[in-house]
Amino acid sequence: MARKKKRESGPMSAAGLIAFYDEYEGKVKMSPVTLVLVSTAFTVIVVLAHLLA
Repeated sequence: MARKKKRESGPMSAAGLIAFYDEYEGKVKMSPVTLVLVSTAFTVIVVLAHLLA
């Protein structure tokens, strides 16, 4: 019979704080350079839309 491993709970869990042991990996992966370029382009488009409207 397989038993589940029980994680040790520290004093933080007693205070209602949660510790995340697993890293979350999202579906969309972007490099930091791409993210800065996309956000800058979006900002320029919004500013131009306000100026032309």
